Amino acid sequence: MTRDSVVTKGVRSRERAILVGIRGPRTPLGEVEEHLEELARLTETAGGTVVGTFLQEKARRDPATAVGRGKVEEILEARRKLGAGLVIFDEDLTPAQVRNLERALEVTVVDRSGLILDIFARRARSREAKVQVELAQLRYLLPRLARRWTHLERQAGGIGVRGVGETQLETDRRLIQQRIAHLVQDLKRIEKERGERRKRRRETAKVALVGYTNAGKSTLLNRLTGAEAHVEDRLFATLDPLVRQGKGEWERFLFIDTVGFIRKLPPQLVASFRSTLEEAREADLLLHLVDLSHPGHEDQMRTTRRVLGDLGLDDRPVLTVFNKLDRLDDPRAQRRKEFEAPGVLFISATTGLGLGELRRALEEAADEGTVLGEAALPPGAGSTIARIHSLAKVLGSRLVDGKMEIRYRARREDAGILAKLIREAGGHPS
Repeated sequence: MTRDSVVTKGVRSRERAILVGIRGPRTPLGEVEEHLEELARLTETAGGTVVGTFLQEKARRDPATAVGRGKVEEILEARRKLGAGLVIFDEDLTPAQVRNLERALEVTVVDRSGLILDIFARRARSREAKVQVELAQLRYLLPRLARRWTHLERQAGGIGVRGVGETQLETDRRLIQQRIAHLVQDLKRIEKERGERRKRRRETAKVALVGYTNAGKSTLLNRLTGAEAHVEDRLFATLDPLVRQGKGEWERFLFIDTVGFIRKLPPQLVASFRSTLEEAREADLLLHLVDLSHPGHEDQMRTTRRVLGDLGLDDRPVLTVFNKLDRLDDPRAQRRKEFEAPGVLFISATTGLGLGELRRALEEAADEGTVLGEAALPPGAGSTIARIHSLAKVLGSRLVDGKMEIRYRARREDAGILAKLIREAGGHPS
């Protein structure tokens, strides 16, 4: 099986698409409309052009088509009139629903998860991201094999193998499962390499930038580190995580830029990207960046917190930072400040507004998890000195009366280890 044979159906460049949303009886209309606007941006990010939108209000989804026969006929009429070659649903569809819809609408039907996977496949650049995306696509594809290739339902046969009792569909399913197992092993090897790199960065305070997609994480990373991360006013402009040392007054920190979150993030992606987000797990602090200029930023904050919980990262210290203050007028910004919880910061990663307050907050947070230490070590304690350099940030050292005096700052969990090593080397920790 070639790699191309298992890629999910996506959006071809500038393909004309019709969007379909479903509103339940308890869902506010404004929320559904906002979700459809986001789906339109996702479609544009994937290279498509939205030519029409449908919203179906339905108490219970139709098990055959999700929206019912009457709405399907309306969509078919509009599709023919508008020349659309693709219909995208804002909800996840069952394999049977997609099969029925494609027969009725006579075009490709993609659900929200399939669209997001298509975007990730386009944006993946590093080896790790490509492996993660392919793994997510295969997990998404496995239960949908029956509807994609009806020819796979034939009995495997031919001279020498006729009557083996395994259909081509079963063969392909087994091959996909084998490929998934291979990719999982690849990710484990990549994660081991990441772990080795993390060991060499223990002495630096690590800050992971997390948040909804397009919150401005890459813009902030560029300003604080001098990195040249790709910045674009588009969903998922950044897919591969970046780890960069701060520059100038930010040199104390190591910043980790992570992939942006989004509503209804496909569970296959959450599972596949766990290894990438291990970088965030190793961080001393999560900096939750929020696009204050977005009308639905509160919902986006809830989504981010929910995804962090799904990833097991909700036990990390979090600093909430409202970004894009430059896009608001001063009165509105002031009103928001009055009502937000204490400790929330307001910045503009584009103009630099509020970054001084952010740096002070990061320094206070970093100091809370560390302790200052001093040691006086005798000659011949080179291995212990090297260990101090690997586990802590050395603030100064000098030779006094034949002993090496070292001042350092270490994480609390490492401070005890260092004190024991210093005593074993004949030194005096303090």
